[in-house]
Amino acid sequence: MQKTASQAPGLHRASLRKLHELDTALELMYYGWRGMTLAADQYLATVGLSRPHHRILYVIARRPDISIGSLIEVLGISKQALNRPLGLLLERKLVAAKRSPEQHRSKLLHLTAAGRRIEQRASDHEREVLREAFDRVGAPGTAAWMAVMGVIADNN
Repeated sequence: MQKTASQAPGLHRASLRKLHELDTALELMYYGWRGMTLAADQYLATVGLSRPHHRILYVIARRPDISIGSLIEVLGISKQALNRPLGLLLERKLVAAKRSPEQHRSKLLHLTAAGRRIEQRASDHEREVLREAFDRVGAPGTAAWMAVMGVIADNN
């Protein structure tokens, strides 16, 4: 899914001066992320949501009945950073909370049917970008990308 500059202003790779030999790799990472999330973010905007909301929905979809503390840990954000986007998701009934039977002060989060639909559709946009890229580079390129991203992800 190739985007032209007129379709996605500001998303083309800029002609930035290289200050270090790894700057090209950094720019590819930055613009690659933006290119991967563009369609998902456009979809999310149509339903009044954004990237932080999608990250929350994504994690809860894969860890139903996750506690708020665990969600904060997985996302690597502060309680304050989670408060507003999670509050909107709860208010719009995309996420539901119930008391933990073991720890009554703790809430467990799960997606509602509407939350599952939004998460799946936004993630489908991102999966499609990855699928097209992997098809273009073939199995060796895909394996190399997975290896590099795995090492980078381990920095967490």
